[in-house]
Amino acid sequence: MPASYFDVDGTLVKTNLIHPTLFYMVNQATPLQSLGRLMRGLVNAPAMALAELKDRRTFNEILYSLYEGISEDRLLLLAEEAFEKVLKKALYPKARDLVQRCRDEGHDVVLVSGALDVLMDRLAVYLGATHVIANRLEIHQRYCTGKLLRPVIAGPEKAKVIRNHARAYGHDLDECFAYSDSYSDVPMLSVVGQPIAINPEPALERLARAYHWPVLRLD
Repeated sequence: MPASYFDVDGTLVKTNLIHPTLFYMVNQATPLQSLGRLMRGLVNAPAMALAELKDRRTFNEILYSLYEGISEDRLLLLAEEAFEKVLKKALYPKARDLVQRCRDEGHDVVLVSGALDVLMDRLAVYLGATHVIANRLEIHQRYCTGKLLRPVIAGPEKAKVIRNHARAYGHDLDECFAYSDSYSDVPMLSVVGQPIAINPEPALERLARAYHWPVLRLD
């Protein structure tokens, strides 16, 4: 049985990692705590912008450091609201149809995302996906440390976790599909036999055309 591996941000939803993070920052227990986290985010913004250009893993680590000190209870409590108000509203119109078509073909559908697992678990249930590979925050004494558990799901690491998943579940990668919008996900797309560019950014679209990969738009 093949598997279909989906990037999420820009592929299935119009948001990126920053949008749900902002939701968490502005919905802290008190306005003063929210303001403090937003100010810290502004201070870290130049470093995140530089990391976005050079190293997606470093970008993720800087971004999720903003969660330091948030209680595990609040992390989970806000996850449902963040899904409803941020992710669900940002789904591309045809995203759910595409996932359902993959399921109808008998595929495992795996979300492979740099977003947090607490959000991706909810998206997977809504879309009908079967597995989630996503970033996980380290929790110590019921509070977020601001660190990510390994592996950090970003860039070339996605190709590695897809290989591991396929091996664990008995999928032949040559028969598997991968979907993404981003040029940074070329390693993920290249590891499967059926790469597909969805809502691609210009660099990925040029590459897809050159290699005759299918190009889909879900809007």
